[in-house]
Amino acid sequence: MDSNRTAPPAAGLDTAQLMEQILYEVKRVVVGQDRFLERVMVAILAQGHLLVEGVPGLAKTLTIKTLASTIRGDFKRIQFTPDLVPADLVGTRVYNQKTGDFSTSLGPVFTNLLLADEINRAPAKVQSALLEVMQERQVTIAGVSHKVPLPFLVMATQNPIETEGTYPLPEAQVDRFMMKVLVDYPTDDEEFVIVQRVIGPAVQVAAVATTEQLAALQAQCRQVYVDPSLVQYAVRLVSSTRHPARHGLDELARFITFGASPRATINLTEGARALAMLRGRSYALPEDMADLVPDVLRHRLVLSYEALSEGLSADQIVGKIMGKIPPPAKPLAHD
Repeated sequence: MDSNRTAPPAAGLDTAQLMEQILYEVKRVVVGQDRFLERVMVAILAQGHLLVEGVPGLAKTLTIKTLASTIRGDFKRIQFTPDLVPADLVGTRVYNQKTGDFSTSLGPVFTNLLLADEINRAPAKVQSALLEVMQERQVTIAGVSHKVPLPFLVMATQNPIETEGTYPLPEAQVDRFMMKVLVDYPTDDEEFVIVQRVIGPAVQVAAVATTEQLAALQAQCRQVYVDPSLVQYAVRLVSSTRHPARHGLDELARFITFGASPRATINLTEGARALAMLRGRSYALPEDMADLVPDVLRHRLVLSYEALSEGLSADQIVGKIMGKIPPPAKPLAHD
């Protein structure tokens, strides 16, 4: 296939083929980062948002921009800086001197895939401007609500190695992110391929799906079966972050100031559905949910000073919780 030619719409493809083609096109540009890309697809199918932490240069922006091209979706990037104001994100009312009327100028959040780059470099009032649009998929300007286009995904990035000039994210906003994904450096072989692709001819990504087809995939994802025992597993995991002693984790009580909210339980369940669908199944298994537990919980735990003084991370605490609370046996016997 000519790399400069746009592929025809994939209307006749089934779900597995369509998702495979989307991933194939992205992988023509992005080298490695399979786990990160899988989490991006899970977030899209489950209609969640993604918080990504990684050093600069790991293809975070490239991944989301390439994905937007494959689904014919709109992509916008906001560089968060200390002088940003909420109107720069959501929009504002503009006065027209000629007509004497006010008109609404919509901000860059009105897109399908929004990249909030270095989100922790803007003050809390700017970060909080994303609260309504992340939860309600709408923005209220001067008392009038405006719906954002669907599907809608916010992918925010933050740099773990620079803390000067940054602001901690408000807890209410952190809770609205379905997952926090840690992106690591590529392997030596992957980095060799990255350099070859950069110095070689540019690859033009083919649009293999539409936003309407993606919306249909999201609707189909909600039909994936989740056994009640899996939901109970999610409830026990999240509950143990709030009341560790009730689940035989007395030693963790002094390390956790605040645990995860019910959004974590919902996100675990919805994420397990999406991951099962990506793996070609119409039912979720315990390993689908267990794979997502660290990503869903790590940013929702507020650690105590005692945990920080002892050098404990949220991932270590989540690991201890998972070690104590085993997943259920396979709830369904599928041959």
